[in-house]
Amino acid sequence: LQAFCIYHAFKNKKSFYWYFFILFIPLLGSIIYIITQVYNKSDAEKIQSEVTSIINPTKRIKDLEKQIEFIDTYSNRIELADAYFQNNNFSEAILNYNKTLEDKVQDDLYARQQLVLCYFQLKDYTAVVEQCELIKEKSQFKGSKQQFCYGFALKELGKVEAAEEQLKQIDKPYSNYPERLELAKFYLETNRAEEGKTLLEEIHSESARMTKPNRKLYRLTIAEVERLLKSL
Repeated sequence: LQAFCIYHAFKNKKSFYWYFFILFIPLLGSIIYIITQVYNKSDAEKIQSEVTSIINPTKRIKDLEKQIEFIDTYSNRIELADAYFQNNNFSEAILNYNKTLEDKVQDDLYARQQLVLCYFQLKDYTAVVEQCELIKEKSQFKGSKQQFCYGFALKELGKVEAAEEQLKQIDKPYSNYPERLELAKFYLETNRAEEGKTLLEEIHSESARMTKPNRKLYRLTIAEVERLLKSL
């Protein structure tokens, strides 16, 4: 129950005090959180589905596959692709996101955004660039995870100047910590130690002001920042 509440709070960007409430008043805290932040009659099925997907993620996939066999709609196919994505089965997710692109009536933005993330996980950087080229003019692209993937992929493909143009746009204070760490590494790898060090110091300074849940969430990033600073 605690695991579900913490997952829901993180997914829905709830205030940090809810984490303390859930953790330090285990049963009562979780029940109050669900009553006040999650539950209403219309959401009952959704809650049950989310709990099931956490405990047994493959069951949700099997249920959605049966649903597709009964009626293959755009929304059902997207749900199945998302379930594969959440289960880290990126190859199957790609197959299903691509299938939704056959429906020319629907907006293809979401499917292509997800395809970028899938190809990035599989380190297929050519495919990442191909998908990003199709959506980079959209307003939702700027400053997004997909733009970071685009810049990183361009770097891996040896297109350094184009990569920097994209990566610099995700450098926003008090956000995008893992992505900004990669940008700092990019500076260091391209013989711009001062720029890299400055960005690392900014991230390190911001980390000192993080809430405890955020410090835990970004602990690996913070540790890597500290390691790099010591090495400079």
